[in-house]
Amino acid sequence: MAPVWQPAFNLTDVRLEQDEPLYQGFFRLHRLTLSHPRFEGGRVRIQRELLDRGDAVCVLLYDPARDAVVLVEQFRAGALTKTDAPWLLELVAGIVEPGESPEDVARRESIEESGIELGELIPITGYLPSPGGCDEWIELFCALVDAPESGGVFGLDEEGEDIKVHVIPAIEAFALVQQRVVNNAAAIIALQWLQLNHDRLKGSGVGHEA
Repeated sequence: MAPVWQPAFNLTDVRLEQDEPLYQGFFRLHRLTLSHPRFEGGRVRIQRELLDRGDAVCVLLYDPARDAVVLVEQFRAGALTKTDAPWLLELVAGIVEPGESPEDVARRESIEESGIELGELIPITGYLPSPGGCDEWIELFCALVDAPESGGVFGLDEEGEDIKVHVIPAIEAFALVQQRVVNNAAAIIALQWLQLNHDRLKGSGVGHEA
């Protein structure tokens, strides 16, 4: 079946005139000068600053036998001026290192951030969280796990991580999205996907690895 929408132009229609590095640290910042076609004809020349922060993987840990999800709580500097308490409930997540597959990242980060080994990985989607000024691509998964009865504190000291694990009944996690307590894109998307697929996955035990 043909897609219901296709873009009017493609990458070959973009002319990159200049890529000027502005900052090189854990992340990289560039100033791009480029032109592209207009929908009604002609071309437009623009300048944009682009944050290159690498690609990432986020994974929702779900125990179908217990019907519970595992979410992690940690401090986020980006929430300092947006929330009363900049500790967010999130998914297990990590940046893709050279030579790693998204599945490798999901399994590595789950051990580091929650101490939980993943069973079957179910792809949810891939997306650009902020394409107006950032080139980050996120691969989003749900993983079937055997969750512990309670959480704990995890993370790597050398990376300044202080991560608290929460095991939450799925129905309560869905309510946290409705209440805007869960307020970051990856967790919202993954929990809404789980809510749509809840009846299919709940109690199944499918995908647990020995």
